Amino acid sequence: MIETIYIARHGFRLNWINTNWKSPTGLPRDPPLAAYGEVQAQELAAYFLALPEEKRPTIILSSPYYRCLQTSKPTSQALEVPIYVEHGLSEWYSPVAPGTGLHPRPSSATVMQTYFSEIDPSWSSIWYPTRRGEDVEALHERANGVLDLLITEVEKRFGGKHKNILLVSHAATVIVLCRALLARPDLPLRVGCCSISELSRKSNAAGVLGAWEAKDLASGSHLKEGASRDWGLEDIQIANGKVISDQGVPGTQEEEDNCGPQIHRSSL
Repeated sequence: MIETIYIARHGFRLNWINTNWKSPTGLPRDPPLAAYGEVQAQELAAYFLALPEEKRPTIILSSPYYRCLQTSKPTSQALEVPIYVEHGLSEWYSPVAPGTGLHPRPSSATVMQTYFSEIDPSWSSIWYPTRRGEDVEALHERANGVLDLLITEVEKRFGGKHKNILLVSHAATVIVLCRALLARPDLPLRVGCCSISELSRKSNAAGVLGAWEAKDLASGSHLKEGASRDWGLEDIQIANGKVISDQGVPGTQEEEDNCGPQIHRSSL
């Protein structure tokens, strides 16, 4: 049974300091880490390596975006644990403006393994976010659904092998994951780059959602310069009571949008 869930946000992004950045994968909106972000990822790995062995994560589940996989790589190498690509942990995009296309979707684990050899492609994503974007309520629903499936699937597939797991994701997604695990949908939380949240399973707790207690939330104490570029859901731009829509990728209107749970759970 999983006892501890660590949740980390990716490191500092290159596009925040360089407007001429290029995506290594060619995917729109998929910037790599800046050099500073790569240092943060190394510091993240050093933190986990310094933990007692019984407290270290033995599996990493990462968003498929390049910056998250880059962040995961040093920890994977230091701890000699695999990275599983999980699309359910992907970036949050607000709803697309009508007629502008769909949001981008990163490639499969098999394709991303050509960039990161640490990826084990045997894991099939249990959830795909819609390419049409999500409002805040739908983002929370995604977090609830992903966690309900993810924790159960890891425990079912691997038995008691993994007591501690690491999820690597994005600011908005990290926030709603923490809220879901704690059953605190209004929890105020700001998440900086390469910050760590640690949640432990309550004794005799049933189910997944609300079955955890926070040992630490969005901590940057392991980083030399602390957590940077923090973000919270209160930073979302709102107009007329709704999240401001975003532009899709031109020419993608007719592309497939396979989304939602990819395996069945009666609780969904």
